[in-house]
Amino acid sequence: MRAVQLAALLALVLVPRARAVWLGRLDPRQLLGSWYILAVASGEKDFVVDKATKNIEGVMLTLTPENTLKVLSSRSRRERCHLHAVELTKQNSRWVFRNPSLGVLEYRVLATNFRDYAIVLTQLELQDEAFSTVELYSRTELASQKAMGLFSKWSKGLGFSSQQQATLQKDRECHRA
Repeated sequence: MRAVQLAALLALVLVPRARAVWLGRLDPRQLLGSWYILAVASGEKDFVVDKATKNIEGVMLTLTPENTLKVLSSRSRRERCHLHAVELTKQNSRWVFRNPSLGVLEYRVLATNFRDYAIVLTQLELQDEAFSTVELYSRTELASQKAMGLFSKWSKGLGFSSQQQATLQKDRECHRA
């Protein structure tokens, strides 16, 4: 687990920092609302095998009265829509959230313009497997070329190979949170 965190930290240092400084001065509430996850890069053990079957995921981000970030997502699981909710606690930075008891070690916004896209790094530990993912969040079901380019840049900068990256497929039955 420490190796995954160290690798992600080193990669973040090597990737241009201009966006991180810019994000630090803005209100996180601008990220709230409906999003679609359109692309994913993941170090998860079975991701390469399963990536051809991954569908677009709908996500709704809200703040609870306790000031935690609630992430409600919907995705297809075995021919039905599966809703999943997780509440993440804000850390010192306005852009870092976590909930180690649910396996979310870190949920960090890497880049966003709030209107169209957000690039999000999530470090997870599930069933003794520690891994990171980078996801492209979009306000629409089709990402702009700029957003796709930034996703690719961040994914490569964080060490994900092209085999560990996937553009997700449309799922007509289950993509709204």
